[in-house]
Amino acid sequence: MANKKNVRLECSICKHINYLTTRNAKTVPNKLEQRKYCKFCRKVTIHKETKSK
Repeated sequence: MANKKNVRLECSICKHINYLTTRNAKTVPNKLEQRKYCKFCRKVTIHKETKSK
């Protein structure tokens, strides 16, 4: 059984939550950090994992 966890990705500049994704908690123990496009900043920024509700 996979240990998948839903995560929200937040823009590091404007703090908007732009993306929802999943990650495997066993194979990726650290918080996710990806470069993605932010429609509010209108550029590619670093998006970090936040607490999911």
